[in-house]
Amino acid sequence: MLSGKHIILGISGGIAAYKSVVLLRLLIKAGAEVQVVITPNGKEFITPVTLSSLSGKPVISEFFTANTGQWNSHVDLGLWADAMVIAPATASTIAKMANGVADNMLITTYLSAKCPVFIAPAMDLDMMSHPSTQRNIELLQSYGNHIIEAREGELASHLVGKGRMEEPEEIVSIIENYFSKNTLLAGKHVLITAGPTIERIDPVRYISNFSTGKMGYSLAKAAAAQGATVTLISGPVNISVNNPAIKVVNVESASQMYDECMRVWPVCNVGIMTSAVADYKPAEPSTVKIKREGQDAPTLTLIKNPDIAAALGSCKNSEQILVGFALETDNAHENGIKKITSKNLDLVVINSLADPGAGFGTDTNKVTVVSAKGNETDIPLMTKDNVAAEIIKIISTYDKTE
Repeated sequence: MLSGKHIILGISGGIAAYKSVVLLRLLIKAGAEVQVVITPNGKEFITPVTLSSLSGKPVISEFFTANTGQWNSHVDLGLWADAMVIAPATASTIAKMANGVADNMLITTYLSAKCPVFIAPAMDLDMMSHPSTQRNIELLQSYGNHIIEAREGELASHLVGKGRMEEPEEIVSIIENYFSKNTLLAGKHVLITAGPTIERIDPVRYISNFSTGKMGYSLAKAAAAQGATVTLISGPVNISVNNPAIKVVNVESASQMYDECMRVWPVCNVGIMTSAVADYKPAEPSTVKIKREGQDAPTLTLIKNPDIAAALGSCKNSEQILVGFALETDNAHENGIKKITSKNLDLVVINSLADPGAGFGTDTNKVTVVSAKGNETDIPLMTKDNVAAEIIKIISTYDKTE
């Protein structure tokens, strides 16, 4: 259940931080992508070098990266994560979380998190039983956080009582159980198209466009993270994905993509058409390279490619949800909305090449999601992974019957 999940592992300054190394290793082994955020005191117990080696990511501790001055955005982290687990959570960190004392990167990240938060307290027994600590834990629970109860046993003080951080194996199990019950697309089969198609003029030349497939691949990862089985039908791109929940079907032309989509669609619950399909193809592509020498410039006669989204829309059943994409250069909103009717879509995602940071080749996007019922949701400029996560949330909560 953790394969492809984005998890923030927050580590505060307690002796139980040594268990966080095991927890990190188990999360990575389960297929999660983990970003460690550690408090300054936490680094006194376990080094960032160890944590970074295991996670494959630089450890975040300060608001700015030393020397470069690069800003570490707690807002972006909060949008990126599917879950945040704070283990160990000391009495000090718990108090700051409960009362919004945002004086370190871990607390600001927690306050920005849009995902479920799991808190594993760890401290000496007298601190654990103190009324202020108990009140703070109750406050955090009332905010919707998940408290992973501390265990009884021998503590760092050599006293015996409640205050031991739950074992890493059990913490992973708790998070996995949560996602098995709460993934938005659990048990769903999602069809996604991505990238460009290419239409051969001759064996060495073709018609295509500037699509890189980044948005489609981000959507595939986001859907898989929400429990879906994904069939990703991809035109030629320079992206790979390693997730057992995502089956990639590579195609070249619009006709090949059409055939694959029509084959898979009957068993799918959701279809998301992000691919920039070539609208036209040469009527009679040459089987040999067209020579320039001694010949007049060739005239290309183009014919229309099949409209994949419209074809799926014409045969979708009452339970299936079909999502189209509309990348426009002018009158984006108006032209995008027209596709809802013309292709029988449930949702259309509209973006414009006129918006800086949106469109082909960028790592960011800015879109508006419009439903067939007329509801609109603006998603501001952010990374395509984060845009994809927001789109998947909209799709997974869309009710066709309302």
